[in-house]
Amino acid sequence: MKNYFMPAEWDKHEATWLAWPHNKNDWPGRFVPVQWMYGEITRKLAESEKTRIIVYSSAHEKQAVRILSRVGANMENVEFFHFRTDRVWVRDYGPIFVRSENRTAAVDFKFNGWAKYPNHNNDDKIPKRICRKLRMKRIDASDFVLEGGAIDVNGEGTLIATEQCLLDAHVQARNPKFNKKEIEQTLKNHLGVSNILWLGKGIGGDDTHGHVDDVCRFVNKDTVVLCMEENKKDPNNRILRQNMERLERMRLEDGSKINVVPLPMPKAVVFDGIRLPASYANFYIANSVVLVPTFNDPNDRKALDVLADLFPERTVVGIHSVDLVWGLGTIHCITKQQP
Repeated sequence: MKNYFMPAEWDKHEATWLAWPHNKNDWPGRFVPVQWMYGEITRKLAESEKTRIIVYSSAHEKQAVRILSRVGANMENVEFFHFRTDRVWVRDYGPIFVRSENRTAAVDFKFNGWAKYPNHNNDDKIPKRICRKLRMKRIDASDFVLEGGAIDVNGEGTLIATEQCLLDAHVQARNPKFNKKEIEQTLKNHLGVSNILWLGKGIGGDDTHGHVDDVCRFVNKDTVVLCMEENKKDPNNRILRQNMERLERMRLEDGSKINVVPLPMPKAVVFDGIRLPASYANFYIANSVVLVPTFNDPNDRKALDVLADLFPERTVVGIHSVDLVWGLGTIHCITKQQP
């Protein structure tokens, strides 16, 4: 795919995509507060960019408008698109937007419900429907499974992912017929990268089996934040230390070392005996703000301070996400940038 590349998330957006909640099973007993959380997220996004919201009907749109009006969102920057979806995690099933010198296109990878959930057929059709509606060039990559939360890029040629998510051929295997070299070449061909960095595992509680956006994120072209767990009894402690050891040996596309900034972890968030994927790394970089999930935890302030230092030209805003993470994802998982 010549001349197209995936821009970094901090590059200027034309819009951010969301899918308004409708599957109550994702948030048992918490569906109502999650809708209000969507209202607050949209309010912050619409201050500086278009916010394109997927709804499944006129009635669904009215539900969203009622909440957005009450929270004071800038409705001039809100657009609704009527597409049927299964769930809200548009980061993973939405198109991955790429740029050439003067054109935006969308790569349509296969979405198979994280190789775990059967209710994904509507979600898998979203990239095609978005491209048709926007009259945007669609690049068919439907022979390869990839979720947006499985990768992160610096926009200069380097991509980071975990072996657990993309290379495991037995547990939630995305592309079991592809070997490592073939997977790397597919990523390079479709996303315009030249340098792929492999971390080991993702955090505990992540039902995606190792998405990198809960672990490690680029914050500029040569710097990442990496989650670190101080509690040695927590299983994440060893996993994240091993990822740090890997990063210290890795190099960027130009051969330079990576600046690694530690990001704390909140204490374990547990629901019904199950650990949830609570992580400050699941932030979203918008045009004027960085939206960061918080968890009523003493480390909330530490994480916000770390990110505020790294994004001096943006306002870093904490979004209370204890209810949202009951659905096994937070802010980065429900957003998708369109450059």
